[in-house]
Amino acid sequence: MSETESLDSIQPQTDLGRRRLLMATTGVIGAAGVGAAAWPFLSSLRPSAKARIVGAPVEVFIGNLEPGQLTRVQWRGQTIGIMRRTERMLEELPGLADRLRDPDSSVVDQQPDYARNVHRSIRPEILVLNVHCTHLGCVPQVVPEIGPQPFDSDWKGGFFCPCHRSTFDLAGRVFRGVPAIRNLLVPPYSFIDDDHVMIGMDPEEGAA
Repeated sequence: MSETESLDSIQPQTDLGRRRLLMATTGVIGAAGVGAAAWPFLSSLRPSAKARIVGAPVEVFIGNLEPGQLTRVQWRGQTIGIMRRTERMLEELPGLADRLRDPDSSVVDQQPDYARNVHRSIRPEILVLNVHCTHLGCVPQVVPEIGPQPFDSDWKGGFFCPCHRSTFDLAGRVFRGVPAIRNLLVPPYSFIDDDHVMIGMDPEEGAA
């Protein structure tokens, strides 16, 4: 005889009508408890106010951005870099074409149409880029200085990813012979005025 059977044999006899009543009552209470427990769970599935605005456009003040300086902001969980390029930085861009994989930004989904030019921007001096490396998503270092570097003896300024040594120029265009094969992405953006950029909103078209 098993232990279970032995325990069953010593239980007192229970009135069947009373048992049915208790089971029905317990079922009602249990259902109500499940409903009460489900309410906060279902509420937790609804997006919070913060979640609802995480993809909203981001306004950035650039009035104090010095020539050659880059600032970073977050938009949709991505790091966006905004740089005020110097005249010399802009002058160096056309001469790099032979060293670049896609100098003309021919892959159309890498940037909006209004940024498909040699400087990849609306205003030549203001660069707006998603600064995640297109190889594995690392955030590369900005090395704006023109001159020989350990990774490039003829460096004209740009972005260097130390993880796997991918390099990009100061328009975010990828060099040949590195692991990354795509230019850095240009997000949708527009200018509110001379001192404010709106990330995530195309010019006169609304939020992306």
